[in-house]
Amino acid sequence: MFVWLKNKTELQKLQYTYCKLMKSAYKLALTDKNKSDQLHQKADKILIQIKEIEGQSI
Repeated sequence: MFVWLKNKTELQKLQYTYCKLMKSAYKLALTDKNKSDQLHQKADKILIQIKEIEGQSI
């Protein structure tokens, strides 16, 4: 019931940030390709961190 009170794990935070950046990059791709590419690069760095964390937990 009080799911919003639970603390998010580092992995969940990174996944949320990754999704947010990818959505923003997609929306910006229609108007400003350079900014979209910058956001996509940030998202790629976060994806690498996500894969590292998932690799450690396996």
